[in-house]
Amino acid sequence: MPTGTPRSIVERLNAEIVKAMHAPDVHERIAVQGGNEIVTGTPEEFGALIRKELQQYARLVKDAKVPAQ
Repeated sequence: MPTGTPRSIVERLNAEIVKAMHAPDVHERIAVQGGNEIVTGTPEEFGALIRKELQQYARLVKDAKVPAQ
């Protein structure tokens, strides 16, 4: 969501996504596609995950000396 989205909207959308991800038909579809694991959480947990992954990929790019284009 864009920065500045009202907290109530972020929380409502998160609750609906979590609810949908735990629906039996969603679990079935994901299992058929390769057994990926469904993980849900709070908006804060998702933000922390994104920040962590950005740091990891930035380090990989730097260590591999990948040039910016």
